[in-house]
Amino acid sequence: MKRKVVIMGAAGRDFHNFNVFFRDNPNYEVIAFTAEQIPGIDDKIYPPELSGKLYPNGIPIKSESSLPEIIRENEVNLCVLAYSDLSFETVMHKASWVNSLGADFMLMGPGTTSLKSSKPVIAIVAVRTGCGKSQTTRKIATLLKNRGLKAAVIRHPMPYGELKLQRVQRFATFEDLDKAKCTIEEREEYEPHLEKGHVVYAGVDYAEILKAAEKEADIILWDGGNNDFPFVRSDLTITVVDPHRAGHEVSYWPGEVNLRLADVVVINKIDTASPEAVMTVRENIKRVNPSALIIEAASPLYVEGGDIGGRRVLVVEDGPTLTHGEMRYGAGYIASLKMGASEIVDPRPYAVGSIVDTFKKYTHLDKVLPAMGYGEKQIKELEETINGVPADLVVAGTPIDLRRIVKVNKPVVRVRYELQEVGQINLEYVLDKFLTKKGLS
Repeated sequence: MKRKVVIMGAAGRDFHNFNVFFRDNPNYEVIAFTAEQIPGIDDKIYPPELSGKLYPNGIPIKSESSLPEIIRENEVNLCVLAYSDLSFETVMHKASWVNSLGADFMLMGPGTTSLKSSKPVIAIVAVRTGCGKSQTTRKIATLLKNRGLKAAVIRHPMPYGELKLQRVQRFATFEDLDKAKCTIEEREEYEPHLEKGHVVYAGVDYAEILKAAEKEADIILWDGGNNDFPFVRSDLTITVVDPHRAGHEVSYWPGEVNLRLADVVVINKIDTASPEAVMTVRENIKRVNPSALIIEAASPLYVEGGDIGGRRVLVVEDGPTLTHGEMRYGAGYIASLKMGASEIVDPRPYAVGSIVDTFKKYTHLDKVLPAMGYGEKQIKELEETINGVPADLVVAGTPIDLRRIVKVNKPVVRVRYELQEVGQINLEYVLDKFLTKKGLS
């Protein structure tokens, strides 16, 4: 009998798993996607233009909270968990919930869901959101560019808009971002690449995205999202870990998958983490993946656009790193303390609309404002929140230039950071060996 399926997702891995395994598979009927983590993506339709001939009306996207009703009303017998950055405990709570409702619970792996490329592939992934995989990808893309090789960056999906218009996206300029009406989260990932002249592909249908990228690239760079494993089969996997969250590399799904897949592990942020935390991470790497090459790296901060010292500041940080990444602070907060801000103003009393809900949901947040902006309404609420905070200065630790997106009524300084390896065993060394092996040196 045909199995009835719900895919539990967050507008990314869920759509990919459907496209590569379920879309044209007559043995399964996908009843619905459910949505979690990302606000405002439920109560939509995965459109018929993407869902294929078996789903002429598309597939509904519902809130994950409605899962019991969906299972009961449709006699669903299989739920597939297809989003990332979840603690092992949370994964098993979800499995227990699904099983208690009478359905089987599934996690799909790289063997079932990874696409094969005709070009060499380097994948940069992480064990948690906010480890530094994007700056690592930028470093590798720059090294390849300096060698005369053209890399196409394929970014993990963030399709929060009109899905049928986002099947295949190519970004080469800031104008491309404007035309696509990219969210703040998308811009945080794309803008730094574009500043360095790297072309970025993203969207919904990664088989088509990969074909498009292969036409203009010598090498494919997979720029991972959250702590998900790659959608494309990798010839070299580089996994980034964060000693500020020591132990998470072996306690979050699917981050540990990435740690076990790694050819190279980058221990980032050693300049701001404790030696004890760095040692804990190193020991966990050696225990789980003893053959992986380990590189240590720093993320030195520099401030662009003004002085922080002696000022009352509002700190705006990268959204996902603070929310489901569970960090209490980011680069903006560290820089504000280091540069002698007289006060870091608490934004919570001045929050507006959905920003209030963000602080209620993520109670670990304190004196930092996550740059939430998953749609025009939320971007407006973020703007109102920023402008309502009585501060002399906004310190932006997010990778984007906030002034491109919101009209801020106070000066903005940007805190920038790039990867800086420590020691002779570095990414250039790794890349030289890889390119020689592939005949591209």
